[in-house]
Amino acid sequence: MRVQLLGAYLRKEIMELFRSRILFMVYILPTMILLLFGYGIRLEVTHARTLIIDRDNSSLSLNLINALEHSKYFDAKVLASSDQNALHTMQQAKADIIIIIPPSFERDLLHKNPAEIGIYIDGSYPMRALTMQSYVEGVILHLAQTLLPKALPIQIEYRALFNQSMRDENAIVPGLIGLVLLVAPAILAALLIVKEKELGTIFNFYSSPLSKSDFLIAKLTPVFLLHSLNIFILFLWATYLFKVPFRGNFWLYWGVSELYVLISVGIGLLVSIVTNRQIVAVVLTVIITVIPGFLYSGILMPISSMKGESAIEAHIFPVMYYNHIIYDAFLIGTGFSSAKNLLYAAILTLYALLLLFLGWALLKKELK
Repeated sequence: MRVQLLGAYLRKEIMELFRSRILFMVYILPTMILLLFGYGIRLEVTHARTLIIDRDNSSLSLNLINALEHSKYFDAKVLASSDQNALHTMQQAKADIIIIIPPSFERDLLHKNPAEIGIYIDGSYPMRALTMQSYVEGVILHLAQTLLPKALPIQIEYRALFNQSMRDENAIVPGLIGLVLLVAPAILAALLIVKEKELGTIFNFYSSPLSKSDFLIAKLTPVFLLHSLNIFILFLWATYLFKVPFRGNFWLYWGVSELYVLISVGIGLLVSIVTNRQIVAVVLTVIITVIPGFLYSGILMPISSMKGESAIEAHIFPVMYYNHIIYDAFLIGTGFSSAKNLLYAAILTLYALLLLFLGWALLKKELK
């Protein structure tokens, strides 16, 4: 009897999902987020508007200008202008970088005297400013090593590991998978019970012999299975559309992603239990998932650079643990041999069990 009743509830939930238009959002919303942010977020800065004031007019200063003009990172333009006029141009948001080469620049270097270059960068956006600063410093250092090897005997050779091509897609898309699988299942799960409250059909559960556990299984199973398919869809988008390499263990990726979907569903379940209106449930779920998903996923800033309260908050939300494993799966490939991956997988398991237990405990089969 209990199996038949549970099966009837499962069929009812599946039929309601297919009849509602929300079902289309199960796959449209994750794909839209991945496409929009995958193509929209760019950490690399190219074609920075650069004004150069050359007061030396020497062969060395011309080599520096030539290096800047032939780099994709700069749109360099040489001006015969005063410093104040150049700074006024930056104040009008018409320039990103101003480089001032002083007189006797080449002569000071050839005589091994200290030589200075004035570099002014628009620091309105600190991350962008730091990126442009590193580009300018890289051009100057490369030029100095090429033309003045005796003055700078130290040769720097570097190689970027795990993302050798330095593609933004490789750095952003794996993190977006963590954001998508946190937001989309939670929003759908948040509508499950609160919708019953609004329509009054929750009384069917109150009066039925179905237990709380059976009710939650019937409610959560369709959502969990539908979004489990998104794990593979997002994987295909990442590897075939965005050309992100996958170097890790697919079984680890799949297993941890299933746990993560279960966590997301658990978050939506808690919201659905404590709220009484669908719009409130959706807004609260977006606040709980989207904001932490961006701040503490490692997409825009590394977790290791966070200090104090921000570091504590990052370790509270599950997105940090999941994204560490996802970045390892796509870019690094240590898999099960990494103790940190196994630790984070265990933490995600505890998250899932805790959220589902809280949902079961807070759900009451009675009128308040």
